[in-house]
Amino acid sequence: MISVIGIGPSREDMSIRALNAIKNCEVIIAYKAYIKPIEDLLDGKEIIKKGMGDEIERAEIAIQKSREGKNVAIISSGDPGVFGMGNVVFQLIGKYSDIEVEVIPGVTAATFAASKLGAPLHDFAVISLSDILTPLSEIKRKVEFASKGDFVIAIYNPRSKTRKEPFNEAYRVLLENKKPSTPVGIVKSGDNGVDTTVTTLEKLKDHEINMSTTVIIGNSMTYVQDGYMITPRGYMIRSDIHPLSKEFYERFLEGEIVEGPNLDCEYYPCHEEGQSCTFCYCPFYPCGDSSTGGKWIKDKGVWSCQDCTWIHEDKVVKCIMEKFPEIVKEVDDLKKRKKDLLKLRRECIQRAG
Repeated sequence: MISVIGIGPSREDMSIRALNAIKNCEVIIAYKAYIKPIEDLLDGKEIIKKGMGDEIERAEIAIQKSREGKNVAIISSGDPGVFGMGNVVFQLIGKYSDIEVEVIPGVTAATFAASKLGAPLHDFAVISLSDILTPLSEIKRKVEFASKGDFVIAIYNPRSKTRKEPFNEAYRVLLENKKPSTPVGIVKSGDNGVDTTVTTLEKLKDHEINMSTTVIIGNSMTYVQDGYMITPRGYMIRSDIHPLSKEFYERFLEGEIVEGPNLDCEYYPCHEEGQSCTFCYCPFYPCGDSSTGGKWIKDKGVWSCQDCTWIHEDKVVKCIMEKFPEIVKEVDDLKKRKKDLLKLRRECIQRAG
């Protein structure tokens, strides 16, 4: 039996299943740096240490030891199926008959980094910038389409002392397809623990990035609040329709729409000169996420739109009006069909910014 074991980013993050598998094996095969976190579990076992770049050799030794009837563990940091030893082992076992393999998952860098940053992951892509085995053109293409698809992106192996071009090229592609203000989380592991930084895509290059760093780049919905990086999923917060909002939408649905700035309103401009007043009252209220600038008034249970001007931008209004009449045919639809409205909101954030 070959057990391909993910030990996560640290001993504290190892699973019970991984610990038990290591205890029960007879042979340990690992990159030398992966031995230290599990040294206390290795008494009486055959230890085979190999260097970086010896992945094929490690897998072949494991197969041969397994064919001798021994229980073998191949140790992988993080998760063995995410840029780990799992791929190598399964590539090679096709050369042999009757090789039994199990994969024991571990905490991968993307989810570990996310846990330090808050809740930045939604639909996300994991991309390694190492061009040792992958052509730079392929890396750039993956970064481009992940960006255009508005995925949150977790970057592995971003930059080494000698390998800087992939990071520089990826950064250029990201800036071409994402806003400079897009939140970015930087999680760096070292001898003294884990260092976490939240910045923006525009300022990412100002920070020290190395091979011990995982970079998480947000999508169009990601925001920063109280130092946490958050990508909302779109959960619906139930709320009654405010009487003034109800009155407004009764007029709205009768066709009494003031498109663009309402210069006759005594409160104009409630946000900024030139704002569109088409949606005087936000049809998504309360949206409950701060991706467009709204926020909770702490300990009051009140959602404030004071800093949200998004609903008053012409391009946003145009996007919303494409589907709003299909969703809201009567005032109560603001409540009954709020899930559909929130999906429309997400669509227009992605399309109109």
